Amino acid sequence: MPREKGRKLVASNRKAHHDYAILDTFEAGMALTGTEVKSLRAGRASLVDAFAEVRHGEVYLLGMHIPEYTQGTWTNHEPRRVRKLLLKRGEIDRLMGKVRESGLTLVPLSVYFSDGWAKVELGLARGKRAYDKRQDLAKRDADREIARAVGRRHKGMD
Repeated sequence: MPREKGRKLVASNRKAHHDYAILDTFEAGMALTGTEVKSLRAGRASLVDAFAEVRHGEVYLLGMHIPEYTQGTWTNHEPRRVRKLLLKRGEIDRLMGKVRESGLTLVPLSVYFSDGWAKVELGLARGKRAYDKRQDLAKRDADREIARAVGRRHKGMD
């Protein structure tokens, strides 16, 4: 069977960009069991309460929900188990330094298959305050209104 090419999105954390200011992104592999991979290939995963944490020089993904595989037997996995992320030592050291010194958080932004391998995109994030969220919403509304006006002007309606 030929190997998959390209990138197939499984799940994305749309609320992360609303709640956090994403400063940097990293791509990490995931250590998964067989039924987890099958469940992901079926497009079933949720990143709603997920976050990553550095423990003992390793990075782990906590709170990600991968439902049990429907055709699985006694070998099925636990849906919210702690999963190890696969990163290079230099990336882990850099993440540890930034998370410790500046109070940043590791937030999973998306889960996808890249050339057949399950990957997670991690964002190094700083939490937004309520007024930051309001400013972002106001800016988005203003940009949308400007785009509408330009479109109307271009069509000759105004």
